[in-house]
Amino acid sequence: MSDDTPTPISIARGDGIGPEIMDATLQILDAADARLDIEAIEAGRNVYERGVSSGIAPDAWDTLRDTRVLLKSPITTPQGGGYKSLNVTIRKTLSLYANVRPCVAFDPVIPTSAPGMDVTVVRENEEDSYSGIEYRQTGEVESALKFISRPGTERIVRFAFEYAREQNRDLVTCMTKDNILKRTDGLFHQVFEEVADEYPDIDHDHRIVDIGMAEVAVHPNDFDVIVAPNLYGDIISDITAELTGSVGLCGSGNIGDEFAMFEALHGSAPDIAGEGIANPSGLLHGAVLMLNHIGQNDVASRIRNAWLTTLEDGVHTPDIYDDSRSDQRADTEAFADAVIARLGQTPDQFDPVDYPATQTPSYSESAFRVPPERDETKELVGVDAFLEWRGGTPDDLGDTLQKLETNSLELTVITNRGMKVWPDGLPETFVSDHWQCRFEADEPIEVADVLSLLEHIDEAGLDLVKTEHLYDFDGEPGYTRGQGE
Repeated sequence: MSDDTPTPISIARGDGIGPEIMDATLQILDAADARLDIEAIEAGRNVYERGVSSGIAPDAWDTLRDTRVLLKSPITTPQGGGYKSLNVTIRKTLSLYANVRPCVAFDPVIPTSAPGMDVTVVRENEEDSYSGIEYRQTGEVESALKFISRPGTERIVRFAFEYAREQNRDLVTCMTKDNILKRTDGLFHQVFEEVADEYPDIDHDHRIVDIGMAEVAVHPNDFDVIVAPNLYGDIISDITAELTGSVGLCGSGNIGDEFAMFEALHGSAPDIAGEGIANPSGLLHGAVLMLNHIGQNDVASRIRNAWLTTLEDGVHTPDIYDDSRSDQRADTEAFADAVIARLGQTPDQFDPVDYPATQTPSYSESAFRVPPERDETKELVGVDAFLEWRGGTPDDLGDTLQKLETNSLELTVITNRGMKVWPDGLPETFVSDHWQCRFEADEPIEVADVLSLLEHIDEAGLDLVKTEHLYDFDGEPGYTRGQGE
């Protein structure tokens, strides 16, 4: 492909402020001579309201498979009910496993408590609790499943180190909550340490996510690249973006081995939709990441420098406007015009940008390795039977269940919302109607042994809502003990 050959991309205008900021972004891309062959797809609220539960028109997938690059405006996701997140659907369907969110401070033009901050968050994009698999198990208890896999963790951690190497970064910090979630977050931390050994030229450390983010808030310049599981990464990147002075300025890239999607970090802001005052900078910076991804680094540099110059010249949208430091209160269209007018200029207060001529995300091609098959022994050693029960005290339930024990499985503990309540529980412990009843064997058993126990439970008239098999791997338990056990 020659330098002048347009690159096919798809765009989705989204909803809320999405169409407004997309129009502004496309005007700037066109004025900057971005070499693009653009095809629009339909996604978002209008598609949801037509009864398409995924939020994306079926023929849009064919378009995405052709272009392999999507520039997407924000799309509203219903809170607490309604349709599944389209963002998550696209990321997981196209295996966009790495979410890259650069968070840079623009002081002194935009006030911030973190001057000089330049942190990139690399967020795992497909696993963790974002599986969205949830259940109402009893009248009082809802549950969600959290998945962390070794291959998924290996590729995101390796991606973070490759990104750091490509971008001349010195430190990669992992953040988890493995002091509590010892198996899932514990695996993420373990794999991080293993992969870090492959990159002796890059420093690495690990922080528990709560105190880690407290440290980011106070000492942001101590951090460089942060890698984290999906949920934490989402929260971390919003905090770091806000520390820069405005979450509305940050772009986001979603990278996979075959596809990529670029967007603003912020949401659809329906409260200001249609007023023409939205700041297009977040989506514009998503577009800059896209231009780097497709090798149009010259255009990306031209747009970024024009945007920095616009910021320096005091042309600001209402979200960042301040009488003491702004010269022009610009609406969405006027801000886009101001950036276009400054194409070819370079900033004075900020360092001018000159992205290298190489295709920036070469790391994406080497970030994933198929891990070798693991040679280990897996043995079934018990089962957790989850019951909905309101028949009395934990001791009453324990007495009932002990009568149902089989020759191979013995009741060892009952927990309620993860806290041990039998045997020897305390009467002060709060309980709901959701009981985890653990039956364990002295030696490996067969699934038929579990089914026999469950048949006894059913015959006793108990309400069995869920089961989890307990496995040992190479003789080590593949499950956690209850709190207080």
